[in-house]
Amino acid sequence: MRAKQQGIFSTLRRDIQSVFERDPAARSGLEVLFCYPGLHALWGHRLAHWLWRRNIKLFARWLSQLTRALTGIEIHPGATIGPGFFIDHGMGVVIGETAEIGADVTIYHGVTLGGTSLNKGKRHPTIGERVVIGAGAKVLGAITVGNDSRIGANAVVVRSVPANSVVVGVPGQNILRSQPHRASDAPDLNHAALPDLFGVSLNSLLQRVEVLEERLDGHASPAPHIHAPRAGLWRGEDFSI
Repeated sequence: MRAKQQGIFSTLRRDIQSVFERDPAARSGLEVLFCYPGLHALWGHRLAHWLWRRNIKLFARWLSQLTRALTGIEIHPGATIGPGFFIDHGMGVVIGETAEIGADVTIYHGVTLGGTSLNKGKRHPTIGERVVIGAGAKVLGAITVGNDSRIGANAVVVRSVPANSVVVGVPGQNILRSQPHRASDAPDLNHAALPDLFGVSLNSLLQRVEVLEERLDGHASPAPHIHAPRAGLWRGEDFSI
């Protein structure tokens, strides 16, 4: 019993420590305890999940709904959440019943870990360790997000993500990191760093077309067409603005 209590207190201490590690605005333990709804929602969930596993499911659901009303964060009591979980800001976060979240995961406001099936079995995502999910992102279905991956803000993820990937876009496109993130590294919280896959690809194609036109005709085509951006700027005349 004593070892079990120590395990519970160790988990709670780690939850608090995760706030200091990932939010530079946190100044004191009292501030974290009283002013962080993400922490309140997590602890409410840990109690509700304890009740859920002991088949006290109605009270567990009631407690989860009370926590939702107080924090704006909805976590189904059936969801499994590992230690070191951190919800930054948190308003509008939704985590479904069969979601599984590994250790040291960070998510921001507006994130949904949702289901895409009426099947009562596994229908929500499994999130690996040290994953960061940016503001407004939606991770949908019984898919897996590998360890050390980062989901960009507002991405919609509907297929599994390999470990050490960055996901951007709608639907989400998986990009393997050129420099893998390691367990010993600081949390990768830069969820606003969104590679522009389609913009870069289109720019490359436009540049190659212009080079080919010059080779064929000796000069660029006089016909109006969209030009590649110069110094990162698209020209208004290409779009009749």
